[in-house]
Amino acid sequence: MAKKQVPAAGGLQFRRRFTSDTVNVFDMFEYDYRTSVIRNPSGEVVFEMNNVEVPKQWSQIATDILAQKYFRKAGVPQPDGSTGRETSAKQVAHRLANCWRVWGEKYGYFASSKDAQVFYEELVYSILDQMCVPNSPQWFNTGLYESYGIAGKPQGHYYVDPADGELKKSKNAYERPQPHACFILSVDDDLVNEGGIMDLWVREARIFKYGSGVGTNYSNLRGEGEKLSGGGTSSGLMSFLKIGDRAAGAIKSGGTTRRAAKMVCLDLDHPEIVEFINWKLEEEKKVGALIAAGYASDYEGEAYKTVSGQNSNNSVRIPNSFFDRLKNGEDWELKGRMDGRVMKKVPSKALWDQIAYAAWRCADPGTQYNTTINEWHTCPAGGEIRASNPCSEYMFLDNTACNLASANLMKFYDKDKNHFDVEGYEYNCRLWTVVLEVSVLMAQFPSREVAQLSYEYRTLGLGYANLGTLLMVSGIPYDSEEARAIAGAITAIMTGIAYKTSAEMAAALGAFPRYEENKEHMMRVMRNHRLAAYDADEYEGLSLKPQGLKAEHCPDYMLKAACKAWDDAVELGEKYGYRNAQATVIAPTGTIGLVMDCDTTGVEPDFALVKFKKLSGGGYFKIINQSVPDALRNLGYSSKETEAIIKYAVGAASFAGAPFINHQTLSEKGFIAEEIKKLDAAVVSAFDIAFVFNKYTLGEECLQRLGFTAEQYNDFEWSLLEALGFTEEQIEAANDYVCGTMMLEGAPLLKEEHLPVFDCANKCGKKGERYIHAHGHIRMMGAAQPFISGAISKTINLPHEANVEEIADAYLLSWELGLKACALYRDGSKLSQPLSNKSDKKKKTETAAEEATEKAAAQPAVSNIVDLGKLTVDELLEEVQKRVQASPDTKLKRKLASIVERRALPAKRRGFTQKAKINGQAIFLRTGEYGDGTLGEIFIDMAKEGATMRSMMNCFAISISIGLQYGVPLEEFVDKFAFTKFDPSGFVEHPNIKSTTSIVDFIFRVLGYEYLGRTDLVHVLDKPEVMNTGADDWDDVPSNGLEYVKDPELSSVRITPSTGSVTPQPAKAHRAVQPVKKADTGMEAVNAAAKNMQSDAPACNVCGHIMMRSGTCYKCLNCGNQGGCS
Repeated sequence: MAKKQVPAAGGLQFRRRFTSDTVNVFDMFEYDYRTSVIRNPSGEVVFEMNNVEVPKQWSQIATDILAQKYFRKAGVPQPDGSTGRETSAKQVAHRLANCWRVWGEKYGYFASSKDAQVFYEELVYSILDQMCVPNSPQWFNTGLYESYGIAGKPQGHYYVDPADGELKKSKNAYERPQPHACFILSVDDDLVNEGGIMDLWVREARIFKYGSGVGTNYSNLRGEGEKLSGGGTSSGLMSFLKIGDRAAGAIKSGGTTRRAAKMVCLDLDHPEIVEFINWKLEEEKKVGALIAAGYASDYEGEAYKTVSGQNSNNSVRIPNSFFDRLKNGEDWELKGRMDGRVMKKVPSKALWDQIAYAAWRCADPGTQYNTTINEWHTCPAGGEIRASNPCSEYMFLDNTACNLASANLMKFYDKDKNHFDVEGYEYNCRLWTVVLEVSVLMAQFPSREVAQLSYEYRTLGLGYANLGTLLMVSGIPYDSEEARAIAGAITAIMTGIAYKTSAEMAAALGAFPRYEENKEHMMRVMRNHRLAAYDADEYEGLSLKPQGLKAEHCPDYMLKAACKAWDDAVELGEKYGYRNAQATVIAPTGTIGLVMDCDTTGVEPDFALVKFKKLSGGGYFKIINQSVPDALRNLGYSSKETEAIIKYAVGAASFAGAPFINHQTLSEKGFIAEEIKKLDAAVVSAFDIAFVFNKYTLGEECLQRLGFTAEQYNDFEWSLLEALGFTEEQIEAANDYVCGTMMLEGAPLLKEEHLPVFDCANKCGKKGERYIHAHGHIRMMGAAQPFISGAISKTINLPHEANVEEIADAYLLSWELGLKACALYRDGSKLSQPLSNKSDKKKKTETAAEEATEKAAAQPAVSNIVDLGKLTVDELLEEVQKRVQASPDTKLKRKLASIVERRALPAKRRGFTQKAKINGQAIFLRTGEYGDGTLGEIFIDMAKEGATMRSMMNCFAISISIGLQYGVPLEEFVDKFAFTKFDPSGFVEHPNIKSTTSIVDFIFRVLGYEYLGRTDLVHVLDKPEVMNTGADDWDDVPSNGLEYVKDPELSSVRITPSTGSVTPQPAKAHRAVQPVKKADTGMEAVNAAAKNMQSDAPACNVCGHIMMRSGTCYKCLNCGNQGGCS
């Protein structure tokens, strides 16, 4: 039985830092009523909500995430007595902060009710000011019970009651929320019993169902050929990993189209380690063969779905002893799981080379440095740390969980003084450490074991975001000793204050139940953290010297604060112990980073200097990264110099004064003033001026007046600018002036020595050459790691041309610098997206829709009606089927075929016309429908193709149409022709389909999706997942006062919309009735910029935007979608 928790007589005190006794915390902000709109790639509105109340400083993307993902959509008390949805950031901030306060007050965390009130108000301020926020699970369900009385049906969760220390089963879904995002589960070498292999899939499923991720070390499982107790031999680890991979792929994560988040770890001495290392590599070979055979190459396509190993991140656990063997050129021993005997020896260099090659080839496996991890382990008496969560930031005992929160570092930076507010940051770290501890207190968990151990160890995950932005604004290069010193100091302050606060809570509430048995070990780790703050020469029980704080590179005030934080943390810990076994991690902060309007996540540098800012109601405009002007000012540049440098990067956004292509030359070419104004308006959000010289911007009348024919401006390869007589060099010069270079290399007045300040994770613009080297990323992680309880979620990006030796070098350097884990990604290493890094000299314009010519078809004959007496249709079909199957002669089948008549299409019929481009080749697909909406004919036309190809496609369309009219099921055609492979193939400009293996494959993907609802054939669905709807099977929304007797506590913060209301999207009765009109949202420019930086980033499965890397995950800058923990 766990130790009983008794409310302490004296809890924690809280003084005000950002709030006031005389001003209501909600009144400290000005608010806007916004419309939240999310569109798919075609411009169609797929989510819309009016009158979303947010603080004025919140961006549109932050507003969209709040509205789409985090607002509770049902069961919220409304002013008229009914229930509805949340509509204000005030409501959400109250819901979260109030819940933490209620639980903390109930169990003695505060010295007085006044302290509890200050705690609540400071948290409300922190959330509304975007200063610090919790991970996504908290936004979804924390406070639903306390504020709205929403209980929900129990889902098999467990908790330890702090009142009596007993493990209990939850009575409902929300009274105790589920705030944890990161889980580590164990697996025993047992097939069907509790804790065994099959039981693991059940436990994983429960976690995947709610959108969280799981990590597991599988080293307990016997290798292939090891003896079983009942006789015979084991089928081996890999056979079971493939089963688990299939299970995860089937479940998906949170019920969405995103695959489940899963980490698979394996010790390096496992008998099947070689097979594990090469697992994904071998599967990639199969993918290649399937793609060559005509299967879709995208990650959600049949090629990747068919093979195994695609639903997890794989990591090998490497001990220090292996590096000793590697250095000495010795063999490495692979040992049996049952008796530890040596089963095989492999050359250590050969094994190391296989790890590097596999990672070079397919990005897996990553490395986790087992000795380093466990030498920093605070609780070895409870067992070894053997695994991590999927993003590798949470590393602790099996069957434990962690809840996260991240601070926005830019909220503590004074731009005018170029100074970091250490005191405000320390206050925030203390405040949120208490939040995370209270979250453990109130939480429920998906299994008994996780509930018990999470209660006994109480691990927390405080972190931060926007470090890269802070460094750039300060005028400090990311890859520099000064930057690493600042990062180390900020990290040291955070973790030192977190453990100091944990010791405070231990004084009032008692240390975590397993503290005493781990006291000696934990204090050794705490002293090592402190020694790193002082950059000591000697450490206790560490094999590798950590990268301590370098006093000569660190600002003095930061250095002193870091050292004092650790002095206090160790001193108080020695006296009272600690309330929490771990306190901090560096998480990806993808979605919550966007909610806080952070430009960078975790310890990442920035990814671009020019960005596209989302506007209310949709659309984008191009702006310079807001770090750049402040950085230039801090570097001593005048406002005039800064303006010139920024203009070079972002462009003038007008043709006025541009070289070669300007108002005067355009007027001389025949453009009138109104048309020039249209061009100026369009380039505000354009990635390239070629994108605006088209029919959509100028109109057909303009192009015809200039002397161009429809055949010309409907040709996708035709360039209006070139046709007007401008050369490539002139177009390029004008483009740099108008749209900007999107980089600072070569900027006027910018000094060469200042260029490193503006280096990003990727090459910037079309011509940029500078980017941060892999070693710069690794050294930054090395500077932060000695001051983190857990680890750092970060992927080291390498260019496509990086070789295998560079991969091995990066893994080795990571170990040498004391990192706990390393994940690498070489651009274009996966087959899921074709590499596209060659410059295309042809300037392509948008072509207008070209009407497909209808081909005359023979008029169908009138159907005969056959009188079959009393025989029903089902009986007739059954009898005919029996006869056909029994007959060896084909004559019967031919006779049956002769009685099937063509079904006539109505003379006036509905359908749709779909325009798309396949690797630049324009194609038009047109359909004709029967009165009931089913498909009856298709027409295919291809712009600018030869007569042979066009005629073949016409004949193909006619043959398909005749088959449909004779009753051949569309399903048969789709199954037969989807994934057919021939050129043209590749990237597709279509709202739902992003790549195809051929024109025929594309046609039947479209038809399958539009008429059969085959969502498995497309990459982006029309409607995104709108979260927290209250429509889940466990939700039980109260409908009257009898079900909820508590008075709602939102009377002071609930808002009433000024005008309008939530506008739900009407469901389509039939998808293929109306074509979607193209909207000028700026999305093309955003995607073009993203593709320019990352050749193989995937499209967002929610809205279709190209995603950006975030830690080891991807995030969408349009809708906030992300995989992993956030």
